[in-house]
Amino acid sequence: MQIEITLLAEGGADYSARDLGFLLHKHPDHVHTKKTSAGDATIFYPEVSDERTTAVLHLEVDPVGLVRGKNQQADGLLAQYVNDRPYVANSFLSVAMGRSFAQTMAGKSKDRQTLADQLLDFEIRVLPVALAGDRELLSALFEPLGYTILSPDTTDDQMVIDLRLRAKLRLADILNHLHVLIPVLDNFKHYFIAQEEIDKLLAKGEGWLADHQAKELITRRALKHRRSLANMALARLEESVTTEEDEAEEEKAEQEKPEEKLEKPMRLHSIRLDTVAGVLKQRHVKSVLDLGCGEGKLISRLIKERGLDRIVGVDPSVRTLEAAHRKLRLHQAGDAMSERVKLQMGSLTYGDRRWKGFDAATLVEVIEHIEPHRLSALVMSLFADARPNLVIITTPNREYNVLFETMKENQLRHPDHRFEWTRAEFEAWANTAASDNGYTVEFEPLGPVDEIHGGPSQMAIFTVGDAA
Repeated sequence: MQIEITLLAEGGADYSARDLGFLLHKHPDHVHTKKTSAGDATIFYPEVSDERTTAVLHLEVDPVGLVRGKNQQADGLLAQYVNDRPYVANSFLSVAMGRSFAQTMAGKSKDRQTLADQLLDFEIRVLPVALAGDRELLSALFEPLGYTILSPDTTDDQMVIDLRLRAKLRLADILNHLHVLIPVLDNFKHYFIAQEEIDKLLAKGEGWLADHQAKELITRRALKHRRSLANMALARLEESVTTEEDEAEEEKAEQEKPEEKLEKPMRLHSIRLDTVAGVLKQRHVKSVLDLGCGEGKLISRLIKERGLDRIVGVDPSVRTLEAAHRKLRLHQAGDAMSERVKLQMGSLTYGDRRWKGFDAATLVEVIEHIEPHRLSALVMSLFADARPNLVIITTPNREYNVLFETMKENQLRHPDHRFEWTRAEFEAWANTAASDNGYTVEFEPLGPVDEIHGGPSQMAIFTVGDAA
């Protein structure tokens, strides 16, 4: 099975088709081989010119090796050996693409970054493709993404096709589309699907899957029709749309940064982070789950604490996690640090089994970014399901807003805030969450305290009943 990628450069183009080698990080004069769990992936260039250059990723699958103690789901020995898996493009090819073109799929090019960010003319060929559907399925999957389908019309009984596409897109987008959609066309994945697969799907689908007309079909097939996983993925896609809208609003207001301007004179955000880090140190926790970790400002403090063996940051935005990864310099970290500190994409209002087993969880200025009607889901997933021994939550104190001279009446500190609570409102919510789930809770003001209005921010420290 193989995929052919052809870059076209018409006369007058400001680039050469030979630049495909820079985009794929594979020199056209060499043959490149990468071992995968299914077999050897070979990359070579059968055609190289300024106007047209083609790279081929060919995957040679070992059908015997596939079943040597690895395939425990096949129905009998004959089914293990006699099938089309080694011979049609399927999830094995997606895995090989991820192994061979990781930097390209991330949109990176050391020598031609401007070109990597550019919409370019490509022809794509994938063959042979196992099609669990018809021509309408091809149209439904690819045309909304900007592809022209060049394959001949399929018949109802034609199960294997030569898929040919043309599009003017970023190469990173094309590879991510194919990584997701090749197994969707096949309607099967060769490996076990668990909750972690949702993260992979949403990462590869960032920027296009949430708005795709066939997102439900894609999600169901990509997750092997496991209803609970598909529903969770669709909910997170819906949440990601909201997050992208929020990010657009934030970008629009970037120059103003009202909350930062308001709080900067009192160093309030640093006070929050230092206080939370101090509580964690005082309680001698060994593992911390930072929910809504953003760009990793709390994690950067926690990394310095030697007693912390495990730190995991969770955020619904892939873009934010990538920024955190850069700022924490995790790409330069050794094996020990990579094992100690991890970043995960995830929803804060849907239970995640990866949250279990932590000593503490933190939500620093996070809950006010969640729609009020979804807070009950957060309480359920955090306090009832994950159930860490210690939970620390901070949020603005609305009563203090009258002391900010530049704020108008009923104005919120940040355009993305869904609400801001008074001290009484925060305490009522926190007391209910605690009593319903077997926790005790105590409250502290954060920042300079006004006799009438309290502190500018407020903190609740929840301790599970049997750990108090």
